[in-house]
Amino acid sequence: MKPDVRHAIDFVTEATDLIETAALAAFEARGEFRLALSGGNTPKPVFEALAQRPLDWSRVIITFGDERCVPPDDERSNYLMACRTLLDAVPIPPENVLRMKGEIDPATAAAEYEAALHERSPEGAFRHDLILLGMGPDGHTASLFPGTPALEERSRLVVENYVPQQKMNRITFTYPLIDAARHVCFLVNSAGKDAILEEVFSGTSDYPCAAVNPTDGRLTWLLGA
Repeated sequence: MKPDVRHAIDFVTEATDLIETAALAAFEARGEFRLALSGGNTPKPVFEALAQRPLDWSRVIITFGDERCVPPDDERSNYLMACRTLLDAVPIPPENVLRMKGEIDPATAAAEYEAALHERSPEGAFRHDLILLGMGPDGHTASLFPGTPALEERSRLVVENYVPQQKMNRITFTYPLIDAARHVCFLVNSAGKDAILEEVFSGTSDYPCAAVNPTDGRLTWLLGA
């Protein structure tokens, strides 16, 4: 699928508008909005802005594209960042936030998370309405890092993944779960990443982020300065 590449004038507002539009469409079509959050610094102001939008948070299901294997109160936790910027500021029911348990055995945490997704989707495979992703300086996305085993996973939805570059375990969505989404949106501040982006958009890149290809959904790259 050819991605929709957008160069944002006001990155935070345009990203927040995109999320809100997806939420309203999902509410109307299916009654709930399944949103996967990304980690890193780029989405922080977007989450803060999203918290100010008048969404019906009782109908929003939050998941996480990846997590470091740390406790939820660790400064490196994606969950902690999401709480500080978004979740603590909106009236979302606790049961609607599916946290990856970074503090337990990684394989167990991944299996439990996949089971939780199946439980929330009795109609069949869990399908996100919108998955937010980032892109690292090495082309990784979620915790799909170059040269790691999770890149080859084609059946499981969530796996543990040891990242030797960081000498730590992570938990991550796999390509089958990402590619099942109705919409995948990369939020990327492109400063210093122009060379990687050029290669990604060339269609010949082997960066992990370039392998994201929704099977029956949209793919958007929203690029900030």
